[in-house]
Amino acid sequence: MSEETPLPLATRLWFAWACLVRILFDGQFAARVFKAAVPALPPPEPEPAKLPEKAKKPAPEKPAEPDLSPALSLLALLQREGRLVDFLEQDIATFPDAEIGAAVRVVHEGCRKALHDHLTIVPVRSEEEGHKVTLEAGFSPAEVKLTGNVQGKPPYRGTIQHRGWRVTELRLPTPTAGHDPKILAPAEVEL
Repeated sequence: MSEETPLPLATRLWFAWACLVRILFDGQFAARVFKAAVPALPPPEPEPAKLPEKAKKPAPEKPAEPDLSPALSLLALLQREGRLVDFLEQDIATFPDAEIGAAVRVVHEGCRKALHDHLTIVPVRSEEEGHKVTLEAGFSPAEVKLTGNVQGKPPYRGTIQHRGWRVTELRLPTPTAGHDPKILAPAEVEL
């Protein structure tokens, strides 16, 4: 490229004056001069390509809260008949064994009555405790809990330590309107 010869000062002054006047009164000329004088801005950078969003999995729904009313109803029955909650909430460390024994008899009798009145309970296993049994493959772990030295695969041979319990029928009272199942026993105020 050839280098251009600089213009003399007088020419530059005249050219600056002429350009100033023309820029002030000719908008199109002013735009062309502006384009020539200001370097062209680089084109805007393209936006980075968006990666395809992974298919958003819907947030897992929380399982529905279990209805605790039957459990609380049963606990309320055990409180009403045997004062079980009162007994369990009492600090018995300071009481003599004879008083604790007498209290346990009352709690036991009342709770046993409540269970027999409202549930039918039968043993999970028909064999007596201490009896030898063989558990074949496919036994229900919900019904039989293995303890001791558990190794290998069934059949397992062992001794019944506890027969387990199963509820075959539950007869809870129907709650009345306005009943709050979380109230196991109302407070009592004597007037």
